[in-house]
Amino acid sequence: MSDKNSSSGFAFVAGLVVGAAVGALAGLLFAPETGEETRKKLAEKSKDLADDLYDKFDDFKESMTDVLEDVKQGTAETLESVKKSTSALIDEVKDKAK
Repeated sequence: MSDKNSSSGFAFVAGLVVGAAVGALAGLLFAPETGEETRKKLAEKSKDLADDLYDKFDDFKESMTDVLEDVKQGTAETLESVKKSTSALIDEVKDKAK
């Protein structure tokens, strides 16, 4: 997964969550209910939104962990390849020096 795809996916999810929150808030504020009922609904919606944000953050954290593991694996493979190439080159130079 590229950085561009990761950040654009996160931005999309964040925009979706913010848009849903604004829509829910507008619906609650314009609803013909008492203040107490509205406050209860706001509290419920806030809790739901917080739960959604925690879930999305956990998903994002997992995807970033996967990306970091891929980078570590690629770095380890590259380092091993460089070590083998360097070792072979050193052996070749030693053979020519004899």
